[in-house]
Amino acid sequence: MDRSNDTDLTRIFDTIEYPEAYRVTYLANAIVFPAYGEIKRDFGLVRAEYILLACLSHFDVLTAQEVARISRRPRNTISRAVHRMLNESYLERSPDPADGRQSKLKITPKGRALHDEISGYLSRRQDEVLAALNAEERATLTALLKKAALHTAKLDD
Repeated sequence: MDRSNDTDLTRIFDTIEYPEAYRVTYLANAIVFPAYGEIKRDFGLVRAEYILLACLSHFDVLTAQEVARISRRPRNTISRAVHRMLNESYLERSPDPADGRQSKLKITPKGRALHDEISGYLSRRQDEVLAALNAEERATLTALLKKAALHTAKLDD
């Protein structure tokens, strides 16, 4: 679809009161909404369910509360995702010996295989969205986003 005749985005990008936040949100939306639409269509998963798999594919064991903190997603959406992913055998749950109110979650081989298949959707879309950047610009963007994200993780909500 040719969008060259659409409203000139530089107007809002250059005049909005919170330009970096707006641009980051715009890019994130451009990546995740099409990809999650395809993931929903092809696998029947909603965003929180895939985020749960993604987090658990990078950590051996997490609680639902830790997944919510790592992903900055609401705890209630992660909790709903946990129940569905347990029912589908994508996760295993065991009691947390340190806190009886919590459960330790672990991804199963079935869940890891699903994550590996789905992650390609987001990677491809990310590459499409960032295709205007050369390798050096992409590396700079990656470093700056990581720095800002790590700082954000230390902020109180």
